Amino acid sequence: MSARIISGKEISQQIREELRKEVQELKEKHGVTPGLVTILVGENPASISYVTAKQRTAKDLGFYSVQENLPEEVSESELLALIDKYNKDEKIHGILVQLPLPKHINERKILYAIDPRKDVDGFHPVNVGKMVIGEPCFLPCTPHGILVMLERAQVQVDGADVVVVGRSNIVGKPVANLLLQKRKPVGNATVTVCHTGTRDMAAHTRRADILIVAAGRPKVITADMVKEGAVVIDVGVNRIGTTPEGKAILCGDVDFDAVKEKASAITPVPGGVGPMTITMLMKNTVEAAKLWAGLPCEVG
Repeated sequence: MSARIISGKEISQQIREELRKEVQELKEKHGVTPGLVTILVGENPASISYVTAKQRTAKDLGFYSVQENLPEEVSESELLALIDKYNKDEKIHGILVQLPLPKHINERKILYAIDPRKDVDGFHPVNVGKMVIGEPCFLPCTPHGILVMLERAQVQVDGADVVVVGRSNIVGKPVANLLLQKRKPVGNATVTVCHTGTRDMAAHTRRADILIVAAGRPKVITADMVKEGAVVIDVGVNRIGTTPEGKAILCGDVDFDAVKEKASAITPVPGGVGPMTITMLMKNTVEAAKLWAGLPCEVG
């Protein structure tokens, strides 16, 4: 029997409807409109696509939304000055700088310049540190989305053997940290992290009750590497070709067609983890607006 599909697209739509109502209530009861600025440097096609989707979603939810497009040759000091401007702007509650940045700009310096209370990407070391010790903070969007997907799909995480493939600061490390914490309802798992230095990756992945794959390589996880009945979360998005019409052909880091015959539940690519990332960015922005307004919120 084929695995149950955990649709990030459907879960994302549910959360966006909840956020839309919450934004309306913030406006009507408290006079607060969540504000988000997205900053794009250069004309990377993928970055333009991502920023456009974020802005479209923000406007659809009723946010005050600002898009800053900067030339590729903008100086680091000019970008820092723009961030400082929005750190001080009371109408803006969330600041997002789209990565990657041009090589002449220090990404770490830019990300660290964002006020942690407006760091809706969850990349600032203040938020990362709070996340690691389990304090309320802005969680990085993709790991947060994975936790929400597991929760809404009613996957049993408490006591589960979780294997994470990939150790990036954006996905692998934070999702591993979050799942091992005594978090409710999704946490308290036993977590193993595999990476390029792992000697026998399959020996680890075969014992996973929950397998989360963020390796950045197409179909690196094959059916023989997955335990019967495992839950598989595929974070990867890989372009493996184009259709005759010029549309990109995408696949995940998991051999979906083969693995879905062994797994009990699996996320597709596209339509799995991807839609959740933007949705959790919007969730963080709403929480940031409540934080700045002095209202009860989840970020502390």
